Amino acid sequence: MKATNDLIVVGKMDGHLDEIVSGLKDRDWNITHVENIQKSQRTLHNKQGFLVGIIYLDTACFETLWSIEGILNEFSTRWIAVTPETVIKDASACRMISRLFSGYHTISTDLDKLHQSLSHQHSFASLVLAHHDDDRLEECQDCHMVGASPAMKALYRTIHKVSTVDAPVFIQGESGTGKELTARAIHEESLRASAPFNAINCGALPANLIQSELFGHEKGAFTGASQRKVGIIEGTEGGTLFLDEIGDLPLDMQVNLLRFLENRTIQRVGGLKEITVDVRVLAATHVNLEEAVEKGTFREDLFHRLNVLHIKIPPLRERGDDIEILARHFFDQFANEKSIQVRGFTRESLAIMRLYEWPGNIRELINRIRRAMVMCEHSLIRPTDLGLERRQSASRYAESLEEARDIAERSVVMAALARNSFNIQHTARELGISRVTLYRLMDKHDINRGNEATGGKGESWRRHSTSSKILHLSSVSKSR
Repeated sequence: MKATNDLIVVGKMDGHLDEIVSGLKDRDWNITHVENIQKSQRTLHNKQGFLVGIIYLDTACFETLWSIEGILNEFSTRWIAVTPETVIKDASACRMISRLFSGYHTISTDLDKLHQSLSHQHSFASLVLAHHDDDRLEECQDCHMVGASPAMKALYRTIHKVSTVDAPVFIQGESGTGKELTARAIHEESLRASAPFNAINCGALPANLIQSELFGHEKGAFTGASQRKVGIIEGTEGGTLFLDEIGDLPLDMQVNLLRFLENRTIQRVGGLKEITVDVRVLAATHVNLEEAVEKGTFREDLFHRLNVLHIKIPPLRERGDDIEILARHFFDQFANEKSIQVRGFTRESLAIMRLYEWPGNIRELINRIRRAMVMCEHSLIRPTDLGLERRQSASRYAESLEEARDIAERSVVMAALARNSFNIQHTARELGISRVTLYRLMDKHDINRGNEATGGKGESWRRHSTSSKILHLSSVSKSR
């Protein structure tokens, strides 16, 4: 009989385990046996592909539980514990098994039942692996960014375009949207990729140090300048300089930066020599620089110098299905920090994450998921673990009864759409209304299908919306 699935078995071979291994081989399992935890670690490192495994826990094994937990956290293998009958009488052992393992059997368990458990876990692991591979297809391989929404695809295309030229780029986006990641992606796709990429936060440096940090200084230029210092601009020769939060740059420093952009030369503090540098400048801010120009806090000529090419990064709330992809991506990224019992997210959690406005964008999403992975006491992360309970509804801020009704109605429609992955037919059936009525409610509350367009509705939604209006007007005219 041909073996179909790989299985790793960990434990000292005795009569009982030998019988289990022999019986599973007869049931199409290709078994690799290792005697202890340390050897299993090496085996798992050398051969990636064990979706399921058995750990035989005799009394001696419980003395090295920390090693077992370390392995279970390190690898994605789904483990089933097999123990002697006496082990289940130990309360601490029971708690450990229920927390760390996907299944449990005793050595007296019928082999067909153990085979079924392994098959089920193998199917689950295969499903997760296939979904994980699909998620990877949603990533921009060149940009090292995750997401497949229309807004992100448009961003990828823009990155590809601006990376082929050498003009300054102004990146605009809310805090936490990934402005530095976008700047790094531009650099890595450009002809300057082999040269340095340096980033500096203009708002994090004291005003009296910015000039020295950017342009450098000569020995003795000021008290404490005991030796010459090469500035960040000069140290980025041939590469890309990313100036984050450029809106916080003092006005006097804006003049010096403008001079550099125009002449491509710098002068160290305390120096007399003009130094020519070849550096591409990318700048970013979360504030509206056009308003800052009007207020006189940012130089208009510098703004136009920086704003040759413009990129606007979409906030997370406009990225639709990307929220679920990102949630699973960061869950996998921080897998070594999570409790072994946590397997993923509940359906309600994914729906509520999609409804949430995410004022902190990607940074907030990462923090909430990372905290939930550590603090969750269940197999799946719930909304309460994320701190996104339904009671955070905006209806409590309504100023009138009519506004409260509209908010509640929009919330119900959005929740139903999220639960049904924005499938119109299924959502309408769940709500007990027609599809025309659902389209009318979506139009009324400005809900687009999965946030498929940034700053407006997509063409497909416009057609649906227009059709629903025509049908609605037609039905009204007939009733008259």
